Amino acid sequence: MQNFRDYYKILGVARDATGEEIKKVYRRLARQYHPDLNPGDKAAEEKFKDIGEAYEVLSEINKRAQYDQFSRYWKQRGGRSGSRAKSWDKGRSGADEIDFSQFPDFNSFVDQLLGRRQTRTTTTAGTSTRARTGTANSFRPGTTKTSYTVSSRSSRRDVEARLTLPLEKAYTGGVERIRLEDGRSLEVNMPPGMVTGQRIRLKSQGLGGGDLYLKITVSVHDFFQLKGSDVACQVPITPSEAVLGGSIEVPTLDGLVKMTIPQGVRSGQRLRLANKGYPDSQGRRGDQLVEIQLAIPKNPSAEEREIYEKLRRVETFNPRRDLLQ
Repeated sequence: MQNFRDYYKILGVARDATGEEIKKVYRRLARQYHPDLNPGDKAAEEKFKDIGEAYEVLSEINKRAQYDQFSRYWKQRGGRSGSRAKSWDKGRSGADEIDFSQFPDFNSFVDQLLGRRQTRTTTTAGTSTRARTGTANSFRPGTTKTSYTVSSRSSRRDVEARLTLPLEKAYTGGVERIRLEDGRSLEVNMPPGMVTGQRIRLKSQGLGGGDLYLKITVSVHDFFQLKGSDVACQVPITPSEAVLGGSIEVPTLDGLVKMTIPQGVRSGQRLRLANKGYPDSQGRRGDQLVEIQLAIPKNPSAEEREIYEKLRRVETFNPRRDLLQ
């Protein structure tokens, strides 16, 4: 069989290697032979393609099973031409028989295994011709002709990487330099208002010209808490501020802003800062919900203690007056 490639040998793994072992070896070899790390090295580029093709087959249980069956057929072909093997592909009912002798060379088998072959059927005068899309083939009435064009081996794969960002960076977006597992360093122009679970597509930055998808996680913030497009926070105030009210400074994602609190505000009461929340997918901003927390000084100065003592003697407010009534 022409062009047969031992994928286990290419990756340097045993035939009984686990999926996790194959994945680990593939990542190491992909970093070693990646074209970005070996500019102008054609041998490394070809090795990278072989590694990608081997991993694409061996990392998927059904494709690996068919490849193993084909490998045994290839070794025995001299005495068992026309051998058939069962395919257990998902989506088929039961087990289908595969006649490995139908493949003129190894590349044809791989094309079908990886779904590279696309066929079209043209019916003329009761006969049909099947040809690879994009391939010109002559048709002679009265015959059925199947033509194959073996495409060059491709290791094009879309990949996904996880990126965790602080809330402030997710909010503002902008240029961010990231480092991938394969050693590459990329500058990415992030959109503003990113949220956990969002995916950002980087065209042609995957394996072999595929796309790279960044899956975003926004880390938990010590002060702000996202609630949809609203931002919640807790702001402490002093007893005098609670009694008298007035203007205080409150942190927002845009920086400090002044907020007026009413006289007699209660601990736990929520105030709203309109349009200071998080942007949604249409760019509309929610509100910032400010929960008031009454903070009591633990070590007041002598002057403060004197004022509190005087206040206690003259104040008429008794919050426990109606407890037993």
